[in-house]
Amino acid sequence: MSDTDQVAVPPQLQMLPMLLGFEASQALYVAAKLDLATILSNGPVPIARLAAETKADPDALERIIRFLATIGVFRTEDGQVEVTELGLTLADGRPESLRYAAIYWMESHYTAFSDLLHTALTGEPAFERHYGRPFFDWISADPERVEVQNRMCLNMNTAVRAGMFDGYRLPDGAVVADLGGADGASLVHLLAGHPDRGGILFDRAEVVGAARANLAEHGLAERVRCVAGDFFESVPAADIYLLSYILHDWDDRSCLRILRNIAKAADSGARLVLVEAVLPPGDIPHPVRGMDLTMLALVSGRERNADQFRELLDAAGFTLDQVIPSSTSVNFVEATLR
Repeated sequence: MSDTDQVAVPPQLQMLPMLLGFEASQALYVAAKLDLATILSNGPVPIARLAAETKADPDALERIIRFLATIGVFRTEDGQVEVTELGLTLADGRPESLRYAAIYWMESHYTAFSDLLHTALTGEPAFERHYGRPFFDWISADPERVEVQNRMCLNMNTAVRAGMFDGYRLPDGAVVADLGGADGASLVHLLAGHPDRGGILFDRAEVVGAARANLAEHGLAERVRCVAGDFFESVPAADIYLLSYILHDWDDRSCLRILRNIAKAADSGARLVLVEAVLPPGDIPHPVRGMDLTMLALVSGRERNADQFRELLDAAGFTLDQVIPSSTSVNFVEATLR
């Protein structure tokens, strides 16, 4: 039988694994939380020993591992468990690790999505209905959640967005303010090789402590000031403003508050660099479409296309200069304050 003669998979059989996707995501969460891939990274281990080391029920753990083996995460044979190359993406301390992404998404996103129907009917974030308060308030209320979020960001920057800044040069300007800059990873990349530039890491008080340590580790403690604050209230003066994955968290009205605070603090001619995914036209598969659904369910934000960015920036007094693609799924949206 030729390839063209093969029977197509009926649509109902295509739909089934999508409907059961929650099983895979939760089983992967268990593997990440128990750190199975890290334990197995040095070689196969008997299931009984793995269960003892992780304080798991042997029968339950074996059945979860057996399921994950069917999707290529582990291999099992004669009571032994071996991690695959795919499974190693859940091992801690590796450049390709997504372990904390798995933990963060399942502990902060997963149950909120059970109220997605509420969002569809009302337009209100499912997260707020489920947890009773806004997403970022819920995260910041618990230092452990903040730590997991920081580690997730590090995972994503290292494993998925590695090389994002390769070949990109910031516009001219002596001081770069990274608003919502988390651990300072973006400034580390962008200030490398530019000793004439200084920086400001601006984020919430519970975040900037971790940033100081990271910046010091990369020799930037003297060149980058860490400032705690709220970009909805005010921002420090700078020549260039960097916002990485910030505006997509907020609706247009909230974004305008941030952008107008930048306009108040900066001189005309100041440059703005947004690191954001830009929605492509049509139904082309793209990671940004899944992210847009996340923004819908968790916060008031959204992903935007180039025209939407242009309109938003114009309303705040900025002129969109260009959209520069990167080697990843995100773009650099550059604008100038009029």
